[in-house]
Amino acid sequence: MRPFEGIRIIDITHVLAGPFAAYQLALLGADVIKVEPPGDPDQSRDSGPDPALNRANMGSYFLTQGSNKRAITLDLKRQAGQDVLKKLVAGADVLVENFRPGAFEALGLGWEALSAINPRLIYCSMSAFGQKGPRGVQTAYDHVIQATSGIMAATGTPEVNPIKFGAPAIDYATGTMGAFALSAALFQRERTGRGQRIDLAMLDVALMMQASHVTAFLASGKAAKPSGNKHPQATNSAYKTKDGMVMLGASNLRQQKRLWAALGRPEMAKATNEQRLAARDAEESLLDEIMLNRTADEWEEYLQSKHVPAARVRRMEEALADPHLASRGVVHRFEGGAPGVPQSFGVPVAAFTLAHGGPQVDSPPPMVGQHTDAVLSGLGYSADEIAALRAGKVV
Repeated sequence: MRPFEGIRIIDITHVLAGPFAAYQLALLGADVIKVEPPGDPDQSRDSGPDPALNRANMGSYFLTQGSNKRAITLDLKRQAGQDVLKKLVAGADVLVENFRPGAFEALGLGWEALSAINPRLIYCSMSAFGQKGPRGVQTAYDHVIQATSGIMAATGTPEVNPIKFGAPAIDYATGTMGAFALSAALFQRERTGRGQRIDLAMLDVALMMQASHVTAFLASGKAAKPSGNKHPQATNSAYKTKDGMVMLGASNLRQQKRLWAALGRPEMAKATNEQRLAARDAEESLLDEIMLNRTADEWEEYLQSKHVPAARVRRMEEALADPHLASRGVVHRFEGGAPGVPQSFGVPVAAFTLAHGGPQVDSPPPMVGQHTDAVLSGLGYSADEIAALRAGKVV
């Protein structure tokens, strides 16, 4: 049995962060019902590098976090659509939404209104800046939050900055934090019997991603500065090799001692981190010279054998080809494709395993409104009533 079997989640989110939060719980057994407006599906459905998939509303950005979900269409701006949602809420455990703060309250679908229908409901609102505060009404995406939070200013080199991340890391960190918050609220409900309101902000998550930098600044007044591939310690930085780059991770004193011994220069090991900082330039100059003697793969293999963290700098396609990932089950592959997706593809699953009842993919990402009739029938709507809702463009 998986942790969230028997839990029903209404997923009224779009793009990446919100859908990823619901996806993580779906992998762990939750029954997730994705709600999209008819004629205006989640914008991630037409996002990705494959135009054909985008046109089919099965873009790769959607595929990433669409598995294990059922999909319905529902116009929440119409009273009939709101009535359907309220019926869903009556039997649900969680509702997740990531629209502009105040939008659901304006529709009469806010926390107070829906918790009156179901006092055990966990209502999660995910937004750029939170539901209140001076910026509460503002909107943003991952890259805008990177700009706002200081992450871009600390990324890049001293000469070239600010630079945004190459991946939408804040979106996925927000989704992961959302899954954590939902899990905490569900566990709390087991003890209290009460529902919960979760207010999750992308900006707050971005600050959590810089937690050590935040604390360092508040304690010393020194802000993080862009340093490229260099670290305060020379033994903890990237270097050119015969054929590429290798990232050294000799971070602590024991590791730097092992590194210098492995390189045949044990006299370079330092007794304190202050000594390492003082000798950084000299150490970097020596490592620049030594690292050119082997290929990046050779250095990785050799240094790892000496218990020194080190890795060749890889492209993503190389990382995905690593047999180690297959042993971890990090990616689920849909061989032969899925409805709406003619080609084979794979999606990330979860970043952990459990001894039993762990995360797994059971069903492919759904097409727009694929399960509308089945879900409405489960709520007690007759075939004629469903046909009338469809004729009225409510679904």
